[in-house]
Amino acid sequence: MTAPSGCNIEIKARVADLAALRARAVCLATGRVGLDRQVDTYFRVPGGRLKLRESSLSGGQLVPYLRPDEQGARRSDYLVVPVADAARLKSLLGGILGVHRVVRKTREILLVDNVRVHLDEVEGLGSFLELEAVFDGSAAGELREREKVFKLIRELGIEENQLVGTSYEGLLSET
Repeated sequence: MTAPSGCNIEIKARVADLAALRARAVCLATGRVGLDRQVDTYFRVPGGRLKLRESSLSGGQLVPYLRPDEQGARRSDYLVVPVADAARLKSLLGGILGVHRVVRKTREILLVDNVRVHLDEVEGLGSFLELEAVFDGSAAGELREREKVFKLIRELGIEENQLVGTSYEGLLSET
């Protein structure tokens, strides 16, 4: 079985009223994945990011990815590798690389066509919206998905000053 991999255009925004945003998102949604409780353990690496996700919906997953820290829509290149024994792998990688940070969140996942809408409550940080539009890695695909994300941001009422340029792991290091 091949691990899911690819590219996405993603955007993250701070949200003051997650319930109001949820109401708008539900009206636009074409599907609902469900409520996921996630623990992401980030390891110390010289470049990019490496996390082990423990998910109540999808189990253990090792996710190496490259994504710039910049405000607005940004491209992420990633690989999702299913992990049978997340606790053992976390222990081994922690011993080899060292643990950088642990992020705990509750995430409601909706779909607007191919765009994943994440309504997140992040421990120690608060409420956020994250959008992820998966594409094939082509320049045309990237442009098309950026346009979808920007359109959805407008429809959800997200303002530019709400946009966040780093990961939850990066935001926790600032607190």
